[in-house]
Order: sequence, then structure tokens, then C-alpha cells
Amino acid sequence: MSTLLDVLAASGPLAAGWAVHVRWLGRRLRVARRDPLTGLRTRDAFTHRATTLLKDPRAVVVLADVDRFKQINDTHGHAAGDTLLKAVADRLAHHVGRRGVAGRLGGDEFAAVLIDEHGAAADLLALLHGILARPVDGQSPDVHTTVSLGWVRASDFPTDDLSALLRRADESMYAAKQARSGLKRAGLGRLFATVAGRRSGRHGARTAAPVMGVAA
Repeated sequence: MSTLLDVLAASGPLAAGWAVHVRWLGRRLRVARRDPLTGLRTRDAFTHRATTLLKDPRAVVVLADVDRFKQINDTHGHAAGDTLLKAVADRLAHHVGRRGVAGRLGGDEFAAVLIDEHGAAADLLALLHGILARPVDGQSPDVHTTVSLGWVRASDFPTDDLSALLRRADESMYAAKQARSGLKRAGLGRLFATVAGRRSGRHGARTAAPVMGVAA
């Protein structure tokens, strides 16, 4: 009995040390999955969660891009630009809610997947567009911009994976930005293949043969 007690006493500090190490590793992993500026999920962490959410036929994929962000950085400085990005991220995460997911893909580009429980995605995203365009508290009124949104309902393209849906949302977002309409839904037409969900001509994109969307 004394031998067993001795073993348990000796292993106690080791077990406690291992538990502390496991908790430390868990915190490090959570930090690694979060963008340090905005607190949103990084691309890899977003992809993991978003892929799971796309199993729900009510899923909607959204891509958001801050308008005139370079101009704001150049005119008001990077601190103002960072504050703006943080505000956009906070508002997007709040609007998407705990059942969805939001992530920062890089720079001034964000993505989200939300679950459209009541079939009102268009109205919800129109509301989100207005929220994202609000001035940032504590910032000069001159630090003001809008955010262009492109979105796609996953059920419209049941054979598309997340990358393909992001490409469709990206193309719609670009069309909205060019038309200054603020918001555009992906149609059931042609999809130009790119890499990593980026349009041809954007940094990191590579155009390949066009992929045809599902017919209406």
C-alpha cells in the first residue's frame, strides 16, 4: 500500500504539470486560429467551420470588402485603417451570430457563412450593409466608408464546395462595388474559375478554364 501511495504522490506533480501544458497548448491553438487585429477566425479556421455549416441547406456565403480602404490608410494613417477594420469585424461577427461564422481572409476582405432560418437573407444582408457603413465611434467623421457585399445561397449550387461559393460571392461583390450598389446576390450563370476564391486580376488569383454554374 505504501508503494502505491508513493507512486501516486510522485506522479501528482507530473500530472498537474501535464494538465497545465495541455491548457497552454489549447490557448496557443485558439490564438493561432484568430486574426490578431480583429479577433475573427483566420482563413484556415474559417474554412474549417464554414465547411461544416455548408451541410445545412439554409447556409448563405457572404464576402465583404471595404471600399476605398487604401485611400483611408493613405490619408488618415494605418491606425485609423486598423480601427475601421476592427469595427467592420465586430459588426459582422455580431450580425452573423453564434450559429454562423465570420473570418478575415486578409487585408480588408472578410467572409461569413450564416444560416438563413427564415428565408430572409436579402433583407438581413441589406440591414448588415447599412450597419457596416455607419461611422466608427471615436473616429473622425472623415474616416468613413462603405462595404461592398456579395452573397450566394448554397442551395442554389448544391455541387459547389466552399471555394466555389466564395468565388461566386467574390464576383458578385466585385459587381456590386463596380456598380456602387453595395450588395449583390450571385446569379445562376457562369463562374470563372480562380484560385482561393479570388477573381482573375486580384492578387493571388489565377484564371483557369471557366466553370459553368447550375442552370436555373
